[in-house]
Amino acid sequence: MTRLFNNPDDFTSEALKGFARVHADAVELVDGGVVRRHRPDGPRVAVVIGGGSGHYPAFAGVVGPGLATAAVCGQVFTSPSAGQAYRVAAAAESGAGVLFSFGNYAGDVLHFAAAEEKLRAEGHDVRTVLVTDDIASAPLGEMEKRRGIAGDFAVFKVAGAAAERGFSLDDVERVAREANRRTRSLGVAFSGCTFPGSDKPLFTVPEGQMSIGLGIHGEPGIDEVPMTGAAELAKLLVSRLLDDAPDDRGSRVAVMVNGLGTVKYEELFVLYSGVADELEAAGLTIVEPECGELVTSLDMAGVSVTLVWLDDEIEQLWRDPAWSPAYRKGDTRSAAFSRDAPRASTESRPSEGAGAAVAPDDVSPASAARAALALRLMVAVRETLHENRDELGRIDAIAGDGDHGAGMVHGIDAAVRSARDAPGVGVRELLANAGDAWSDEAGGTSGALWAAALQAMGEAAENGSDSDEETAVAVARAALDGIQRLGKAQPGDKTMIDSLVPYVDTLSDEIAAGVSLDAALQTAASAATRAAVETARLRPALGRARPLAEKSLGHPDAGATSLALIAERIATEIS
Repeated sequence: MTRLFNNPDDFTSEALKGFARVHADAVELVDGGVVRRHRPDGPRVAVVIGGGSGHYPAFAGVVGPGLATAAVCGQVFTSPSAGQAYRVAAAAESGAGVLFSFGNYAGDVLHFAAAEEKLRAEGHDVRTVLVTDDIASAPLGEMEKRRGIAGDFAVFKVAGAAAERGFSLDDVERVAREANRRTRSLGVAFSGCTFPGSDKPLFTVPEGQMSIGLGIHGEPGIDEVPMTGAAELAKLLVSRLLDDAPDDRGSRVAVMVNGLGTVKYEELFVLYSGVADELEAAGLTIVEPECGELVTSLDMAGVSVTLVWLDDEIEQLWRDPAWSPAYRKGDTRSAAFSRDAPRASTESRPSEGAGAAVAPDDVSPASAARAALALRLMVAVRETLHENRDELGRIDAIAGDGDHGAGMVHGIDAAVRSARDAPGVGVRELLANAGDAWSDEAGGTSGALWAAALQAMGEAAENGSDSDEETAVAVARAALDGIQRLGKAQPGDKTMIDSLVPYVDTLSDEIAAGVSLDAALQTAASAATRAAVETARLRPALGRARPLAEKSLGHPDAGATSLALIAERIATEIS
């Protein structure tokens, strides 16, 4: 259980602030994360890593010479926003380009892609390498669907060493991709982790069992198997990793035995001995192993084992020195942290990017009226989401990371603040600002999708006809189109789309039949609610719940549920 916090909603920002104060000689706090304080003279590729908080040392703890240039830090288990990724990368970029690298999770992919697009539009060369090391999350033939877990560290280490050597962006990207292709991980949990402010873990493991194939965001494992001793566990993990080895694996491997939060170092050393025995029995040579906490999951009781199959170049980069607040290898501190070394900038480059307010144009009376209505509805929705925060988190934790309720609350709070802070704007500007604020504050997949929805709704409301009924249909359909364009989900994938499609179709049919707007909204909301309940029979096809499809059966989707709650509250507010 996480015990030391003030307001749980402030946990991430306060932890990051404290980290930066402790390690003020190594990192500087910037808006959205941290950047390496001292960097070499002249242009050097900026390796910018990131993801949700709760995984220390990942991500901020591995910023330093021979590792990452900067880290983008989202809320606990929630991807950072596009705005955060943009601002941190802008602070870190020194003229040689940016390599983004992070675990393969839908929210991270959406937000970092938006940041990459914005940086490219400003003339920066930006690349992205996703980490896909978790063998439990997809079969060998579908590596692009695998999530990133402790193998994150291996890819960051190789990319950071290449950047430190002065490799070009093309070559830093090349070796990072090769390191990822050669990296495999598998983990096991003995008990779940607990969000700050919560008194219950995100999942539990039956007595005498262990959960194999876990994720690092509080997701339970794929299978539950009987508890074993350390030697038997080492045999189980190593055998599955060897079965998944690349065709050109060679005979030399880097090994990481990683603690996920509460397994003590002595226990990890015992497990490492078993892992080393298995690898040596298979005729493999172990190169500079790591054993400790590298990528954690709050207070989860669990471990993971990672193998990196080395070639000559990857081995040299793995062996290279590095120095960061949480990881040290070789002798780099004296040169890299000389008091005369240049300081990294703490200023993000000025921009009208994510999170920046959209300037109001001349506002028509109709646009102003719709803006006022939008604010009233957002305030009402805010109340509903706060009331259902814990339940949405509980649903999400069954096959996900349990952050949906918190993310929706953070997002709607930011959207309402943004709308209230910009009086006099029209509906397009109000909802565009609200969408940017939602994305920037909440991060995560839902943050990106709701930002896209609000921005599309604003355009539709601004350009709608004088008929409130026709405009309501246009706004709802614009939200659906915006979410599907970004998220690519289809009905049956067990997402919010499963509620939104019947909502939009029912609303359109009711209005076409001449039903009043308030009655049509109520009927459409009921359709969304029924559809949300029916998602319990579906297997997830996208997102973090996809590898846990069997656990998800019998439980509704959190995103579909929250959308139905929003639809019901809007219908009540309009009637």
